[in-house]
Amino acid sequence: MTITAMLRAFCDAVEQRNGKAFADLFTEDGVYHDVFYGAFGGRAAIAEMIDDWFYRTATDFRWDMHEPVSDGPTLYARYTFSYRSTLPEAKGARAMFEGVAIMKLRDGGIVEYHEVANTAPAFVDLKFAPERIAKIVAKQGAALKTRPEMKRHLA
Repeated sequence: MTITAMLRAFCDAVEQRNGKAFADLFTEDGVYHDVFYGAFGGRAAIAEMIDDWFYRTATDFRWDMHEPVSDGPTLYARYTFSYRSTLPEAKGARAMFEGVAIMKLRDGGIVEYHEVANTAPAFVDLKFAPERIAKIVAKQGAALKTRPEMKRHLA
């Protein structure tokens, strides 16, 4: 499968709430690190993330990947992403944000997925209270500080 076809299958599986098809793009030991929900390891957990976690408070997903770049073992793609929120305070708003997908690849499958996302516009779209936004951003900051590549920056 080409990179372009894999990325389209990735996005289509989310939009179609097809966790199995999504998980099948990953290796058996694959891990998806979601910017909101954290890490999901293995195909069963990755499928559950799509079918349950993603759709628990949202519907009508749209995901597009743009300008993919790969050196073989690593794939980067800029993305745009949105969904219609079912949270009461959002009142059906479409939450939109953009990010960069970072994927480690092996034998045609995704071994690891990470993302860097500008989630702030979505929080405003969802009408989150400032205190809630601060709590989410603080959690993201704390997670960033635990990553090995940040060790030098914390010294």
